[in-house]
Amino acid sequence: MGKRALITGITGQDGSYLAELLLEKGYEVAGVVRRLSTPNTIYLVNLLGKIKLYDGDLLDQGSLDRAVKDFMPDEVYNLAAQSFVKSSWPQPILTSEVTGLGTTRLLESVRNIKPDARFYQASSSEMFGNNPQEFLDETTTLIPTSPYAISKLYAHQMVQNYRESFGLFASCGILFNHESPRRGIEFITRKVTYSVACIKSGIITSKMSNEEKEPLVKNSKIKFGNIDSKRDWGFAKDYVGAMWLMLQQEKPDDYVVATGVCYSVRDFIQMAFAEAGIEDWENYIEIDARFKRPSDLVYLRGNAKKAKEKLGWEPKTDLQNLIKIMIESDLELVARNEK
Repeated sequence: MGKRALITGITGQDGSYLAELLLEKGYEVAGVVRRLSTPNTIYLVNLLGKIKLYDGDLLDQGSLDRAVKDFMPDEVYNLAAQSFVKSSWPQPILTSEVTGLGTTRLLESVRNIKPDARFYQASSSEMFGNNPQEFLDETTTLIPTSPYAISKLYAHQMVQNYRESFGLFASCGILFNHESPRRGIEFITRKVTYSVACIKSGIITSKMSNEEKEPLVKNSKIKFGNIDSKRDWGFAKDYVGAMWLMLQQEKPDDYVVATGVCYSVRDFIQMAFAEAGIEDWENYIEIDARFKRPSDLVYLRGNAKKAKEKLGWEPKTDLQNLIKIMIESDLELVARNEK
């Protein structure tokens, strides 16, 4: 019988890719899923007969206890969170409860019910804040600048505390930005590729809306906040491999997962339009102050040397190929949804 893995956030980008990877490796896979009026299992359609799903929520200790007690996992991957940074300012309490305290609730379930299970925590590069260091690694000072990042830091340090205080095998992956066609439309990279696909397809005003409940594309224009922020972008499908590797080590530890290459949002936009064969990209964008964050990170670039040396992990997909994957996927989606 193969190992058993329980995933919170299984319906999302990382959770669905991780579930696919673990099934390929012969695992029994289960996920904790919030009950919604409309089930959000679009990325699990091909897996529903192969995985087990538990109704549960990081806000509800009892539901987490029941899932852990029933499934008795060998590995637990905590990928669930209120994960949209911009929403953490108007919703700081919810973000703290889900992203911060939710992690502690899951740690408690594991500690009390299945203490020999190996625990993975999805930490975030947002925890670094505007640190002036050129390459950010596991030794870099953490100075978070948003409610989301502060909640992630709380969860990160609680995982470290449970590792040190209770002897849990608990590791944190400090993942830098990682994207895919499964990224939520509210995230900047997916907003770009879907909007570019609309413009390429001749859609003047899109049906799909942004976080302001306006069309993503309106009169052939896409609205942005700060396009000069720089990020280290990788492919989510590559990054879930690093998560799995962390739990296969002899000892638990924390690892930065990144490409080590930095691009601005402006670069990403330009590359996406170029991939779609559209010139004069500046004619299609508009800067709107409503899309700027109260406090924004200027620069994030990771140093994954430790992950490369100890885990044997390397990113396989560069940004150009990632954008190609996303544009091709969104062109197909636009053809189905917008016309």
